[in-house]
Amino acid sequence: MCLNVSFNLPADLEDRLRREVPDLDANARESFLLDLFRRGVLSHFELSRALGIDRVETDALLKNRAIFEGSLTHEDVENDVQALKRLLDKPAR
Repeated sequence: MCLNVSFNLPADLEDRLRREVPDLDANARESFLLDLFRRGVLSHFELSRALGIDRVETDALLKNRAIFEGSLTHEDVENDVQALKRLLDKPAR
């Protein structure tokens, strides 16, 4: 099975990006997959499979991009802040 994703960019921007980024399509694919991993949608194993690389190469890529399994997302931190606010606002018994 093959998933093809496309999106529109202004022509001048696409031209510039294609000149500056050697393999824009592969770069966009990798970024999308890394984002899915970061959000917990893909497991480490699924990320490796989707990228076609082994575990060691996946670990190196994640380290290079400063993405760590179990890392907190902005949403995680915001949820924690809201939970703490609710706790601190409760009157003591």
